[in-house]
This record gives sequence, structure tokens and C-alpha cells, in this order.
Amino acid sequence: MTYKIGIVGLGVMGHNLALNMERNGFPVAGFDLDASKTKAFLEGSGARKNIIGVESPALLMEILEKPRRILLMVPAGAAVDSAIAHLKPHLEPGDILMDGGNSFFMDTERRNKALEAEGFNFIGTGVSGGEEGALWGPAIMPGGQLEAWEATAPIFRAISAKAEDGLPCVDYMGPRGAGHYVKMVHNGIEYGDMQLIAEIYDLLHRGAGIPNGELAEIFTEWNEQELRSYLIEITAKILRQVDEHSSEALVEFILDEAAQKGTGKWTSQNALDVGAPIPTINAAVESRILSSLKAERVIASRILKGYTLPFTGDCDRLIELARKALYASKITSYAQGFGLLKLASKEYSYNLNYAGIARIWRAGCIIRAGLLTDITSAFERNPELPNLLLDDAFRDIVLDHQAAWREVLQTGIGLGIPMLATSASLAFFDAYRSERLPANLTQAQRDYFGAHTYRRTDRDGVFHTEWLS
Repeated sequence: MTYKIGIVGLGVMGHNLALNMERNGFPVAGFDLDASKTKAFLEGSGARKNIIGVESPALLMEILEKPRRILLMVPAGAAVDSAIAHLKPHLEPGDILMDGGNSFFMDTERRNKALEAEGFNFIGTGVSGGEEGALWGPAIMPGGQLEAWEATAPIFRAISAKAEDGLPCVDYMGPRGAGHYVKMVHNGIEYGDMQLIAEIYDLLHRGAGIPNGELAEIFTEWNEQELRSYLIEITAKILRQVDEHSSEALVEFILDEAAQKGTGKWTSQNALDVGAPIPTINAAVESRILSSLKAERVIASRILKGYTLPFTGDCDRLIELARKALYASKITSYAQGFGLLKLASKEYSYNLNYAGIARIWRAGCIIRAGLLTDITSAFERNPELPNLLLDDAFRDIVLDHQAAWREVLQTGIGLGIPMLATSASLAFFDAYRSERLPANLTQAQRDYFGAHTYRRTDRDGVFHTEWLS
């Protein structure tokens, strides 16, 4: 018998995807350099299923349907190159290698071009949704040769998450590294979302003294309104979780150091490369870095005394203001993310479909939210929309919410609660809507110390001034 697809790397994500594929009618052949992983999988959750394990790349190729489809589920970086090197001698022209890890898109660009030159196809595909998504339906973002996508599309469509309208949360992103680029930006937006939620939690909990149990109810209610999303949903569940060693919320005992795997940082770095302003995502990355300075922060907390005034206002009113501020910040963060996608699409010739991207993010992935249906509609109305904030529907929401947005930040500043991402969102909104910014002074300074020249508002041309010393 021949098998429809091979999976190399049978860790949790790899074997969950194998189970998903088999359940949807695609026999799977698995291989792992660690034979014990293959054995444990086939004797455990993979037992009595149309899944086979093999002991070598050569045996894998013998039992795969042609053109062979091989999904690599190995750690990003050198492990991907090593896996390709092991498999390549056994490939035939037209075979398809797929990288389902969180690889840096420029690595995918390199691998795609090198393998294509040798007659092979290479798909770099973002897979979002974690372990549960891999098993029951992730959002999938493949990029590479179009013919390779067409040869793998039936499998990806079958195993992907399905949105409320039944559409699969997968689509062809574009050539070469487009799929991994879109996944990188997805993760950047995810960083922003998580930080915005954390700041509102901090304002309401540490600032206004609202207990975790009550906050859980607030987030549950928010999840039934315009903020409906996976991250809001799990925030409510987290705040409800009681520590088994005490009667307090577990979240109170978790060390306040947020780790990161690098995709958010890549988003910030690449945004600088293509010239895209994404201050909310940048603030989220910086906030994680700040959180890692735990020992320093403990010392600083004893030396740098700031405001510790208790909140004396109306808590119910603050909660409603916070809801509006969070939603306005979230819209602005997504606007920045899609703005980055637009610039990158031009820079790398990806020809991205923004409505299509928003559509496949509606289910399966970590940033899935009701908001994405509205974003899909905005780009369907105007595929050339320069920025989400210029869409009539989003414009009206943000303008309606901006008074609450400003008051929430003023309250946070007064209480000494750091709100880097929320502040960055509002600052982006204010800068983007400003017909005139103080860059005129910046340009004058550049001309003063470096003769960099400037342009004028009242006539054409490039000018330099011999400034007064």
C-alpha cells in the first residue's frame, strides 16, 4: 500500500497532525531520528490506525504516493536543514518537502530557491493552534510553488479548522517564504493581543483592586461581546483556576517573567527593515524583555518609589472604559499588523490576499476572534484599503471609543500602572491621524548637524540652510 503523506518528526505537534490526517482519510507514514518516539506513538495514540512507522528516509520514500509529500515537524533552524539533507538524496524531481515549524521566513526563502533549482518543491507553512489545533484543526498558512500547494491542498483543507461559515482556515499565501512570513506576523499580532489584555488585567487587578474571581466573570462577559476571542476566553479560565496548595488564584503564584521563542522579535526586526510602524507589537516584545529583568526590577522597586495611590473612582465605570480601550487598542494593533503585511507584500513580491489572511485566522489559530470577520469584510469591500482605521466601520468604533481609551491611560498613569502597548496603540492612532507631525524639527536638526537637506511646504525643491551658530 502507498501512503498519502509522510511526517518527519513525531513530537507532539507531528503526531497530532498525523492523527488529524489519518482521521480525515489520509494514510500517514511517520519517521523520527529518535526511534523510541516512533515506537511510543505507534503503540499509543497511533495504534490500530492507518499510520505506519519507518526506520529510514529510504523506506519512507518507498511507501509514499508520488509526487511524494513530506511534512517536516522539527525545530526551526539547523534541524530543518539537517532533515532536508537527510531526505534529499532519496527524493525525485517534483517531490514536495514541507516545513511546518516556526521557521524564519528568510530561511524558507533560501530553502525554497535552493530546492527548486534541483527540481524539488518546498512549502514553508505556518501552523497555528498549538497541540489541540494540530489534532482537531489548526489555521494553516502555506507558501511555496503554486503547483505544490495544489498537490497538498486536499490534505490541508481536510485537516484545517473550519470557521463558523464552514470555510477551511487554510489558503495559499504566496510564493517562497510567504507562508512563514504571514505566520510570523500572526505571532507578532498575538504578542500585541496578549500584552494589551495583560495591561488591562493589571489596571483592574493591581490598580483598582478587583479580585481575580470577579475579573474572570468580567472577561467571560466580554467574551460574549465585541471582544469575543480565544485569548479573552482563556484569560477568564486562567483567572478562575485555583492553586491546589491554597485557596487563591493560581495566576498569583506564577512568576512574572514572560518567555518568547523569537517570532515576535522577528516581526519587530522585519518591520524596521521594510519601514512599517508597529509600535503596539514592539511594545509587547519590549514588555516581555522588561519582564525578564526580574532581579533588577525587585531592586528598583525598593529604590524608585512611584505613585502608590489607591484607586478611588467608580470601578464599574472603569471596567466599561477598559473594555472600550482594549477593543480600540486591539483594532489599532491589527491595523499595524496588516499595514506590515501590505508593505512586505510589495517588498518581497508576495501578492498577499489580506481578506484571505483574515478569513483563515477566524478559527484554529491563537488570535482567532470575532474581530477577524469584520476585518475580512473590510478588505472585501476595499482590497486596496491602506489601513484598517480608514474603513468606515472601524473608524466609527475607534472614534466612539477614544474618550474611554484616553481616560483609561490617564488612570493607569495616575496609578503608576505601566501600559506600554495600550499607550503605543493610542500614540499610533494620534500620529496616524495627524496632518502635521514634529518631523519638521527633526529634519531641521538633521540639516543643522549633517547638511542632510530638507523639503519645504511652500515650494518644490531640496534645500539646505547655513544655520546660525
